[in-house]
Amino acid sequence: MRAHLAVILIVIASASTTFAAPSHAVPLGPRPRIDRPVRVSINDNRVPAGVLRGRVLTLRLVARMGRWYPDGESGTSAPVQAFAEEGHAPLIPGPMIRVRAGTEIAITLRNKVPNATLTVHGLISRGAATPTVLDAVPDTVQLPEGATRTLRIRLDAPGTFYYWGSTTGRSIVYRAGEDAQLTGAIVVDPAEGPRPADRVLVIGMWSDTAGRALLVRKRLLSVINGRSWPSTERLSYAVGDTVRWRIINASSDSHPMHLHGFYYRVDGRGDGLGDTVYAEGVREHVVTNLMTPGATMSLTWSPDRAGNWLYHCHLPEHFGRRGPLGTLPSRATQYAHREMNHALEGMSGLVMGVTVRAMPGRTAAAVASGAPRKLRLVIRSNSHGSAASPIFEFSLEDGRASRSPGASDQTAPTIVLTRGEPVAITVVNTLTEPSAVHWHGVELESYY
Repeated sequence: MRAHLAVILIVIASASTTFAAPSHAVPLGPRPRIDRPVRVSINDNRVPAGVLRGRVLTLRLVARMGRWYPDGESGTSAPVQAFAEEGHAPLIPGPMIRVRAGTEIAITLRNKVPNATLTVHGLISRGAATPTVLDAVPDTVQLPEGATRTLRIRLDAPGTFYYWGSTTGRSIVYRAGEDAQLTGAIVVDPAEGPRPADRVLVIGMWSDTAGRALLVRKRLLSVINGRSWPSTERLSYAVGDTVRWRIINASSDSHPMHLHGFYYRVDGRGDGLGDTVYAEGVREHVVTNLMTPGATMSLTWSPDRAGNWLYHCHLPEHFGRRGPLGTLPSRATQYAHREMNHALEGMSGLVMGVTVRAMPGRTAAAVASGAPRKLRLVIRSNSHGSAASPIFEFSLEDGRASRSPGASDQTAPTIVLTRGEPVAITVVNTLTEPSAVHWHGVELESYY
């Protein structure tokens, strides 16, 4: 039985104090034979690829088949195409190119994907008057099976970029199948001065088709740096740290990326070919930023209190419960709310756990003083629902009046608050099943 809540609401749980990887999964049957089934390694984008001598980076890239474990090392695997450095295991995301501005890159590309022509985009010069890709058009390189191509490019413009491949001939907004993980980050640091202490997070998806096709997708595997929640990396910081991330959306879907607990500052945005860094006075402070397919973003934030938080896409399809390798869950589990730990068992996909620890001598966020204003939020059934298709609604009681959306209106009552005013909200669930409430703008203390 699927119920309707009388409010536009996205329901998730905050992060738990204990993030444990799940023990699963069940193999989905026989897999087609692949070219030397090498296990794909997960790339956390901490180590740059290639060999740097002076201002010239030499890199040998090969595209090949590999066996990918996005749900953890003990989870179900799938054969996919991935980039690798010659002589090393394939990586998802692909090997990261990270150099200082003014560096030349000597790249050798080889296509070892069986029975496929590989098209590679993004390996172009940035900041020069004209791109300098040898033996190819400026923005693409095509390699039949077994072919090798040599490129030489120059990276002069600092920023966040990426390269990507396809064996279907599709653009990045429609690349969704087994070639959808052929992506690697390109980061160009300033020519002089200290390198930024940041993390590079690459968003990927493997699905039946792109979201813009508006079809029901039986498989939708969403990953950050090659893993799906709860197997994604756990990030850990201390109160007062300066946190810098570079986000690359290499998937075919858009993602509103949301940070729990704190605002973040958008320092720059790009499209993979160019990158715009904003002046100090025009940088937005947000909790959510929409990233379209192929978009990049650089951001900065600083945690001001300890706890456990999440960074995730806010589209339910991209963080909701899925089966192994992004398959649809059974109806029995899809609509159940009785997990032992909703944060671990009720979500998957584009979610990362963030732990902020207290540090002696560093001041946490000030807590509002004074007697809190008391509100009472009641979850109840709407009379226009039925046993087969119930409708739920909120009713708000603030000590002065009781407001509800009424018997036919499915818009929830508005909670009007004053910045800095302490508020105590009691949520009362009168339904016969559990419910979870997700708050935007009102930052609660961390889960558990």
